[in-house]
Amino acid sequence: MVGAFHGHAHNWKCQLDWHPMYIQGTGHTEGEGCEHIFSALNDLARGTCHASWFHRHQAIKEHFAFWNENKYEALTRFIRNHYKEAWEAVRTLSAELRIIKTTLQVTDEDFIRFHAEERAYFVSLKQPRAQDQLQRRYVEALDELEECKLQWNTAHEATNHSFTSIPIGDLITFSKTLTQACVRLDTTYLMLQNAQALAGQLQAQIGLEQPWKVDGEEYLQFKQDVLMGKYYCVLDELECLVVMRLFELSNLNMLGTGN
Repeated sequence: MVGAFHGHAHNWKCQLDWHPMYIQGTGHTEGEGCEHIFSALNDLARGTCHASWFHRHQAIKEHFAFWNENKYEALTRFIRNHYKEAWEAVRTLSAELRIIKTTLQVTDEDFIRFHAEERAYFVSLKQPRAQDQLQRRYVEALDELEECKLQWNTAHEATNHSFTSIPIGDLITFSKTLTQACVRLDTTYLMLQNAQALAGQLQAQIGLEQPWKVDGEEYLQFKQDVLMGKYYCVLDELECLVVMRLFELSNLNMLGTGN
């Protein structure tokens, strides 16, 4: 089981298998017992990080001794409160569930089937063909190559113009400018060579006799796939962050406060 607090950071297929919301018998268990202990230790860390070895161990021992006594003392109240909470949830949610089942014309078996079908759908998803992945990577390599060509041309032009403003006879400035220009040219040329080598290697793996032209038909086709793939990745990250934020606000009883 993945803790409820961290579960929404996992992909949806993982949540269907391991999130406590989908595991029968977990009830309101959040699976974040360690996080509660770590949270209580935060205040203790402020003092122990500057304490001696003896006082550090003494403080930690006393902290957990008090922790155990405090939890044991509050155990009956904890069980009673959670029992009342669970009973109230069963009472109210059962009534709501009956209305939903009547409205949608579904049964308890349908919910189990929906969950199984959703899991089967994600299991059935496959990675794109290796050839398609190579072609998409080839498009990215062509974009990198064009960017390196632009940087190389910019560095070349900047080098030509950098010497025009140097006064005649100023050898120190000339030497310094020459060194900087050489470093910039060498760096951009090395990047250009690496980009050309990568594009050529991918071209050979794909089996192309001629390289694709930027803005050509094949390039534009897979360029769209690359952009959509990046777009979907951004959407997944955004959804993950939003759900995690909502879950944090829910735990803090701050939903609807505008935070």
